Amino acid sequence: MKLGVFSVLFSQKTLDETLDYIAAKGLDAIEIGTGGYPGNAHCDLDGLLADESKLQAFKAAVDSRGITISALSCHGNPLHPQKDIASADDAVIRKTIQLASKLGVAVVNTFSGCPGDHEDAKYPNWPIAPWPNDFQEILKWQWEEKIIPYWTEIGKLAAENNVKIGLELHGGFSVHSPATLLRLREAAGDAIGANLDPSHMWWQGIDPVQAIHILGRAGAIHHFHAKDTSIDPINVNHHGVTDMQSYSLMLDRAWQFRTVGYGHDMKVWADMISALRLVGYDYVVSIEHEDGLMSVDEGFTKAVQNLQQILIREPLGEMWWV
Repeated sequence: MKLGVFSVLFSQKTLDETLDYIAAKGLDAIEIGTGGYPGNAHCDLDGLLADESKLQAFKAAVDSRGITISALSCHGNPLHPQKDIASADDAVIRKTIQLASKLGVAVVNTFSGCPGDHEDAKYPNWPIAPWPNDFQEILKWQWEEKIIPYWTEIGKLAAENNVKIGLELHGGFSVHSPATLLRLREAAGDAIGANLDPSHMWWQGIDPVQAIHILGRAGAIHHFHAKDTSIDPINVNHHGVTDMQSYSLMLDRAWQFRTVGYGHDMKVWADMISALRLVGYDYVVSIEHEDGLMSVDEGFTKAVQNLQQILIREPLGEMWWV
């Protein structure tokens, strides 16, 4: 396995500064935003696609530091009921697939998106209960008319470009759990898989180790984010896991994102790393820092230090004791 970082947390730095910084920390890989919610501070998507010399210079900048690009990330909502929003996010996804293919990057990370509840809706509708039955009708319409058709097309485009799609299982979007990911993968093809982020499993009440087993046995883990979550035992009884308060209200929230090791101990993280190895995942563990209690530098540095202890790097050898 290799250790990497989602470079969006260094958006205030240039690409060269970011690459130098993470190389000095001993990292092997970088995940780069190309647009959508992560922005494109380190990647001029249109410019790189239009100019071969810029493309080669971009690739050389990464290669010269001994770093690989684990994924290009363009998280957005290509199924948004407002057509201008959906079209813009869809265009970024398609261009990102094209750029990944040109750069030889294996994975494009994004969200599944979430449609509205009918053709003329204005806002996304995320059904999370089977009753009243209206929610079932909405869910059926979303999957049959929007989710499966769109991702079948994108999955085909990705496969044609030798790229895999890593959907982040995130609340508020149609694909948010192992079951919803596997449902879409069955319909849309094996190019569709997970960018598995344990932080979003914990707050939904899903054990990330079990999620790794479920998705890994199906060959459906394309990328992995390293981010932690802490759940407040008092506040969660007040607000529930679908707490709608701002992330900035950390003292009152039911749960909050933490850097690696500050929500769950290193035995839990070691169990996840072991589960990834067990199911055959031997790719990048990409740090995502969204800890409101730590600066970018401190939170990132602690995540690196904690993960370096437990990451399994060497190839499997023979079981000499067997």
